[in-house]
Amino acid sequence: MGSDESPEELAKVYPQYDRDRFLLLGDEAPVHTVRITRPFYLGQYEVTVGQFKKFLVLSGYTPESVADGTGGYGYNRDYDPKNSKRGDAFEGRSTKYSWRNPGFKQGDDEPVVNVTWHDAVAMAAWLSRNEGKKYRLPTEAEWEYACRAGTRTRYHSGDDPNSLLKAANVFDADTRKNWLQWAQYALAGHDGFEFTAPVGSFSSNSWGLYDMHGNVWEWCTDWHADTYYAQSPVDDPQGPLTGKVRVRRGGSWHTWPLYARSSYRNWNMPDTRYTLVGMRLVCEAD
Repeated sequence: MGSDESPEELAKVYPQYDRDRFLLLGDEAPVHTVRITRPFYLGQYEVTVGQFKKFLVLSGYTPESVADGTGGYGYNRDYDPKNSKRGDAFEGRSTKYSWRNPGFKQGDDEPVVNVTWHDAVAMAAWLSRNEGKKYRLPTEAEWEYACRAGTRTRYHSGDDPNSLLKAANVFDADTRKNWLQWAQYALAGHDGFEFTAPVGSFSSNSWGLYDMHGNVWEWCTDWHADTYYAQSPVDDPQGPLTGKVRVRRGGSWHTWPLYARSSYRNWNMPDTRYTLVGMRLVCEAD
């Protein structure tokens, strides 16, 4: 688990990035051995808009973005927080945005976004009660184990960032046109999607799991700490006992290839709801 590639090694593969970006990846080290002792099933796909909608109807649960009255985030081509020629284009929090409306059109077969960590935990708890099985978010270790599917390369598709064009919906030429200020970080090819893609649109890893790279960031159960890997137990690491931010993994449709690697760690406050963040669930095996 993890990565020990030096800034010099990464700079050769990602020459368009400032060196300072490679110095911010220290929480991926040290590389360490992890043993998963309990069997589990991981969703073949990210949780979709249609599945989340069904959960809300059947459970009566109110998503956090609605319950707290602050809404979510959304894409707005004309939104410009810096009064620059091309701004960030993500607007919020606003009550006009939620899982129903991230600022772009989604079908029921696309991954749900604008869901908080608490929303994900609530859906898992409801499934557990109704199916008599234990559903939950994956631990960070389970997530990386499942993403890698036996590989030690940067992506389950290989070391070359361009291998993602067939395996992941990430920041490429189709998304680049909406963020010209970041054009240098985009993959040169086209995957056909400006925003989210229907789950399973790209090739799976060798264990049959789709969109482990890209499409939407996926919540994990762990708190995050930069130094956790240095003290992580070998068997079934659960992350720090306390913290302020929860781990998210895998990258999104808006993620540059450097940050979609199997080892890359990201995080957010548990009440974060964003146009790039969704979920995938675990079902514990008997």
